[in-house]
Amino acid sequence: MTLGSGGSSVVVPRNFRLLEELERGEKGIGDGTVSYGMDDGDDIYMRSWTGTIIGPHNTVHEGRIYQLKLFCDKDYPEKPPTVRFHSRVNMGCVNHETGVVEPKKFGLLANWQREYTMEDILTQLKKEMATSHNRKLVQPPEGTCF
Repeated sequence: MTLGSGGSSVVVPRNFRLLEELERGEKGIGDGTVSYGMDDGDDIYMRSWTGTIIGPHNTVHEGRIYQLKLFCDKDYPEKPPTVRFHSRVNMGCVNHETGVVEPKKFGLLANWQREYTMEDILTQLKKEMATSHNRKLVQPPEGTCF
């Protein structure tokens, strides 16, 4: 996020940005089908996060609860976090062995911009579940993990 007027801009420091995201994640997002928060409240670097997506209606994902891990390295938000499904899921952009969301196969990560947030990632992954090539894919048994 940059602030400023008349051509000048101020880059919001990493920790301030992450504190804003933490506050927003704790308040709940939209219809409540996407949420996220820190794994360890004592981690002063705010690196490790957990996300949750409730599968979209009218898909094989409907009603399923997916847990994800997001890791924000020191370059975040200049570079995207590493995103990995903890819950097993069958999607074109997710590595079937590791659960990692592959940046080359997921446009938001492939075309990362500093303004994007963890909320954007989770929301876009939920939308990806509803696309024609993912909405009917056979899924692993509910509750299984990578």
